[in-house]
Amino acid sequence: MAPPYGPPISTAQAKIVAAAALAEARAHQWAMAAAVTDPNGTLVYFEKIDDTQHGSPVVAIEKARSAALFKRPTKAFQDNVAGGGAGLRALGIPGACPIDGGLPLIVDGRIVGGLGVSGALPEQDAQCAQAGASAL
Repeated sequence: MAPPYGPPISTAQAKIVAAAALAEARAHQWAMAAAVTDPNGTLVYFEKIDDTQHGSPVVAIEKARSAALFKRPTKAFQDNVAGGGAGLRALGIPGACPIDGGLPLIVDGRIVGGLGVSGALPEQDAQCAQAGASAL
């Protein structure tokens, strides 16, 4: 069962999360974008590394929104789609981003927001997202 929603993440917390995610990206020389939303999917903080591909900011924001709104990592939707059959329904859910790299942000057992990271392979995006989420 997914955790309940809590109070929205603060801007100060969002900056810490994004900084940790992008520090992981820099350590591997990956140009990435990181977005943090509140539980409603509203953007709280965004940052990107220079020379990040132009599409990555949009994808990072969508991953963060998806993770917050649906209370699950975006990898869950990716896995559903990869499974085919009924799992393809995930493609028709408005706001569900089926690409790894989005995580709900949890503090004291409550979802306070979402983090989305984009710019490399989905597995690399997820690695950086986990580094960011772990910073809370």
